[in-house]
Amino acid sequence: MTKMRAVDAAVQVLLKEGITAAFGVPGAAINPLYSAMMQAGGIDHILARHVEGASHMAEGYTRAKPGNIGVCIGTSGPGGTDMITALYSATSDSIPLLCITGQAPRARLYKEDFQCVDIESIAKPVAKMAVTVREPGLVPRVLQKAFHVMRSGRPGPVLIDLPFDVQVAEIEFDPDTYEPLPVYQPTASVRQMEKVMELLAKSAKPVIVAGGGVLKADASAELVKFAEITGIPVIPTLMGWGAIPDDHPLMIGRIGIQSSHRYANISFLESDFVLGIGNRWANRHTGTVDKYTKGRTVVHIDIEPTQIGRVFNPDYGVASDAKAALEILVALAEVHKDKLPDYSAWAKACYDRKRDPALQRKTHFNNTPMKPQRVYEEMNRAFGKDVVYVTTIGLAQIAANQMLNVYKPRHWINSAQAGPLGWTMPAALGVVKACPEADVVAISGDYDFEFLIEELAVGAQFNLPYVHVLLNNSYLGLIRQAQRAFNMDYCVQLSFENINAPEIGQYGVDHKAVVEGLGCKAIRVFKPEELAAAFAEAQDLKKQYKVPVVVECILERVTNISMGGELDAVTEFEETGSTWDDAPTSIGALERGR
Repeated sequence: MTKMRAVDAAVQVLLKEGITAAFGVPGAAINPLYSAMMQAGGIDHILARHVEGASHMAEGYTRAKPGNIGVCIGTSGPGGTDMITALYSATSDSIPLLCITGQAPRARLYKEDFQCVDIESIAKPVAKMAVTVREPGLVPRVLQKAFHVMRSGRPGPVLIDLPFDVQVAEIEFDPDTYEPLPVYQPTASVRQMEKVMELLAKSAKPVIVAGGGVLKADASAELVKFAEITGIPVIPTLMGWGAIPDDHPLMIGRIGIQSSHRYANISFLESDFVLGIGNRWANRHTGTVDKYTKGRTVVHIDIEPTQIGRVFNPDYGVASDAKAALEILVALAEVHKDKLPDYSAWAKACYDRKRDPALQRKTHFNNTPMKPQRVYEEMNRAFGKDVVYVTTIGLAQIAANQMLNVYKPRHWINSAQAGPLGWTMPAALGVVKACPEADVVAISGDYDFEFLIEELAVGAQFNLPYVHVLLNNSYLGLIRQAQRAFNMDYCVQLSFENINAPEIGQYGVDHKAVVEGLGCKAIRVFKPEELAAAFAEAQDLKKQYKVPVVVECILERVTNISMGGELDAVTEFEETGSTWDDAPTSIGALERGR
């Protein structure tokens, strides 16, 4: 046993658990931990400009690679409260994330000391575990438990709060013999998966709904193999996008009331069996539950037992890690394939529908100001199959879901349930830190872009290059579209005449000037025919200067993006001249080739 400060033991645990990078903002209450990191070495620290930014960087870092755990470090009080949004985002999407905060000395707790807040109580509702460590000897063991909790079962975030006197207290600890705790994952039995196959064999038109749990379990290969053996079409959720390549003949699109394809909604509504793996039946995926489940047998496999039956009660449920379940399903399918119906005609019908021009949304517009659809069309051309997209919320994200293509696991990185504005930029920086060779492209509307714009300076300072596509309509576009239900357009316009940038008219903020002032590169595009050259130039600038490069696309002010309240009642907005009008389109009309 060796005598050392509790924070020195903490850093040794971090290193033993595989942590090599951290994001944060130092301060008085957490300086002891920083001193321990400096002395030990081995953890590369990225200094953020805002603690919320640091926490989203850590999120991006986790999401980018299997096995990664992002670490965010901040000082007491507001440093901790700044992390709450990331804890909520990580909990919602089952992301392991370690937040460490400094705290006032134990004697000052609950006495309204400077920047002393009960962060443990604040964090508990949005974290898998949150604790203020009150005994120095517990510091390494609480961290050991934290890693076990983050990795076991449904992954999630942890917050550990360290009072100043606890950090600097001397304890005995032997780092040489430290071992991480074994990770617990529920595993399906063969009998359970035989039951799934028995139910499947009774269906004529089955589909697989692949959720984010497939990616977290690193089970994309098993998913594709099972689909190919059985011939069952696959529908990835928003979090599962990339589990099967977009151009695979069994990938039939994504369903839902926003981030979806109309051909996929039609196919799903024809199905009679749904095998959900690693998904949570999110409302934007299902629409109303009654319509989603009517006439279908539903099987749900998820790592979290209490997820099964939370939204609706499936016909059969199994608590299991996605990879463990799929490995058994693959083995059973290989042995008993002859006992399954031939689904080839059903799969071909779904694939043909996917290729039907009448069911594609138009993207090739030559309008100036540009329509966002054309931007995504050019992005599909400009960025290859290895691109990693990062985005969070709004019309920019929803349209991207409908029009972009993703071909590999973890190449679509999205805060799906929480969708906090400002998430995209720091998350992209975290992705670049995790995968420095990756071709990372972020997508933001102007409001999301402005929320944490100062984090671009982090990309410049630490050479974290990526391309950020900024779709600027000078509007809170999704809220404006939602306000149509109230016949209003109220408090959602971002436009004003910038006296220092007359060239952008009423588009308000001179993003190009701000981006360049933060040490990055920017290109502004007004015409659709300029997009291809701008994307190529951005890639060149990124490689040359090794900083983020922003491509700002000046869009028409108002564009409505397809969405609705039900899978068979998504409102399509068809072009009529230079404006967009409502054209509610039924599934029946679409099937007639409207």
